[in-house]
Amino acid sequence: MKYLKPRLLLIVSVLIISWTPASQAADIVIGFSGPLSGPAAEYGQNCVNGIDMAIKELNAAGGVTIEGQKLFFRLEKLDDKVDPSLAMNNARQLLAQNALAIYNATYTTQAALLKINQEECNEFITLGYTSSLKATQTGNKLLVVLGAPMTVYAQLFADAAWERGWRKAAMVVTLGTYGDEWRQVFGTYWKKLGGTITADKPANYYTKTDYTAPLSAALATSPDVMLIGGPSATTAMVIEQARNMGYKGGFLLVEQANMDYIAQMLDGTSLMENTIGLVGFDSMPTPEAPAFAQKHKANYKRPSTPEAIAHYDSMYYLARAIQAANTVDDVYAIRAAFPKAFPRIGPTETYGISPTGRVQIMVSLQSIRNGKFTKPEVYVWWTKTQAEFDKVQKVTKYTVPLKLFKSKIGTLD
Repeated sequence: MKYLKPRLLLIVSVLIISWTPASQAADIVIGFSGPLSGPAAEYGQNCVNGIDMAIKELNAAGGVTIEGQKLFFRLEKLDDKVDPSLAMNNARQLLAQNALAIYNATYTTQAALLKINQEECNEFITLGYTSSLKATQTGNKLLVVLGAPMTVYAQLFADAAWERGWRKAAMVVTLGTYGDEWRQVFGTYWKKLGGTITADKPANYYTKTDYTAPLSAALATSPDVMLIGGPSATTAMVIEQARNMGYKGGFLLVEQANMDYIAQMLDGTSLMENTIGLVGFDSMPTPEAPAFAQKHKANYKRPSTPEAIAHYDSMYYLARAIQAANTVDDVYAIRAAFPKAFPRIGPTETYGISPTGRVQIMVSLQSIRNGKFTKPEVYVWWTKTQAEFDKVQKVTKYTVPLKLFKSKIGTLD
């Protein structure tokens, strides 16, 4: 088996790699490019921790055996500071190490990788979290997306806010492709419900820590609720600053922001009353979640997060696909084998992958009322019929009833 295939655009680098020890030559290199410094560093590090934890487990279990040769995974990570040009340069560096797959979990930079990951003789699988519809609409044949589509999150959040009687919403969401798309999807649906967008003041959650200006402009319109969010650390700052400025209304958190992580940063939920977002990992209603959280904290000295578990699980999908394809040379064959990696019933549950590359994973909603987290609500969003939904119900290990999501917004991929 010829694992180190030539990459014509990186001849010099490949020649250098060919002189490395045999033990390293047998590694399957998994790359990561993401924010590892700056205000969004905690988000990038959480993604890395999930990948690293899975790789250690997979290697301890014997790695994968391809054509009789035992292979192990090796993680190589680079900081891209959420800069598309730097992300592309990082990808080139990782390709020089013969990376089979490269993770990127911020669509602003993920989009840059999708422009180059199908170049002849330089192909690599791109994996990572994003809810962006634009990612799957690229038609990229080597894409694996680890989150539900934004339309699901936006509809669930808007419907929950509407049920509480909130009618006036302001948006102070992160800048960039991801934030722009969130504001467009949410704003369109909110207006369809009959609500009003009182202010649209995006802010850079990846580089700034002072949000006084956009918050002042938004609060001047007296909103009932604010759609906010980006990485958890800076989202916590937005909540704290808004409350200090006298805001008493509700918050809707874009799914990148983790509620339980933010609560820990804010020393409790007192500033988060009437916040609606995705279930924090501490409340994840699956049997395996507590053990994962304990192991994650022991290994990385920090609480687990949804992005950590999403990237952890995805390494198992990748390993199963590699094993099913019985190759590490043909990334198209590996990507085509991904459907054979499902279902995976672990700390979270995944049931398949769409033709465009989006993994079918549950969406769990939660809010904070009277200072406490409410019981999670878990939605199955990809099933088209009651019969398909019933099949999921027969397999699931979730400890709360599942709900069938019905889209009112449009595309789910």
